Amino acid sequence: MDTEGFRELLKTRKLTEEKIAASIALAEQFEAFIDTTSGQPDTETTWAFCTILIEEGQNTYDNLLTVARYGIFMKNNDIYIAILELLDGAEAQPNLYQKVGDMFGEAVRDEVFAGIGVSPLGKPPPEKPYDMFPVIERLIDKVGQKESERLLSTCLRDLPDKYFRNERRKYVKALDIDDYLKKKHRSFVRWIRKSQREGELFFAQEITDEVVAFVKGNQEIESGVREGNIIYVSKIPYNAKHYLNETDPTLKRYYACHCPWAREAIKNGNIRLNAVFCNCSGGFHKKPWEVIFDQTLQVEVLESVLKGDFRCRFAIHLPEKLEVA
Repeated sequence: MDTEGFRELLKTRKLTEEKIAASIALAEQFEAFIDTTSGQPDTETTWAFCTILIEEGQNTYDNLLTVARYGIFMKNNDIYIAILELLDGAEAQPNLYQKVGDMFGEAVRDEVFAGIGVSPLGKPPPEKPYDMFPVIERLIDKVGQKESERLLSTCLRDLPDKYFRNERRKYVKALDIDDYLKKKHRSFVRWIRKSQREGELFFAQEITDEVVAFVKGNQEIESGVREGNIIYVSKIPYNAKHYLNETDPTLKRYYACHCPWAREAIKNGNIRLNAVFCNCSGGFHKKPWEVIFDQTLQVEVLESVLKGDFRCRFAIHLPEKLEVA
């Protein structure tokens, strides 16, 4: 590794000298791990290294971020995406643990998490479904389908209101809700085009001309289309490039799914995945609208890959008066 080059990259992240030294040491440890194991700086090797960090109690957010930065420095997307998949939504199960206790009591929480507990940060995605979906099944058994949907639709991600206040400002400035949605869609298309133009990943995926055309042709994707007081919104596939060209039904659903707690199990088919869990994603998409209108809203999961569909599509029910105080 070009140690000085990596040091210069770390300096751009405004790290202290102490943290830079620790990051370089960890990167060198990762390189040695690669050399003495598979010899391949790929996804599986990265996850295996992170498993070692868990066993050693070194699975901190900063350490995982260091490995991601090493991937960026080495221009290795496999490493970078592997870490992104570990960090993305990592808070979901700890938040589920907290919310079950808050909504239904510690006794219910302890029962549904018995023998499983909360996944450690950095647990490889192929193992995550075994920590999440048995808990979901137990939760449904204890509190019922509707109450489970209610909890999950609050979303298990960390979504502070401040993240969405700019959307509220944009909404207020728009001519009306339809104007806001059209502008939101155009902005999203510009965003992915910028990623393509600059040769950067859009989160974990490559953007191609085909992907841009796919998104541009459907305002529902990550933006929304209004019918009365309902917004219909669909997720962009997690890997749209492969999704658009895939003919195998299972793999098409795999490439569509964003959820790090479910995606690998879709492909392997070795655990029952309850579609009620997709209410979490519905909650993610209704959150901006809750900030815009300053109230709790309802969301329906119309289609989801865990139901067997090829996309995730939601109906967000807005207030009768589409006005912002």
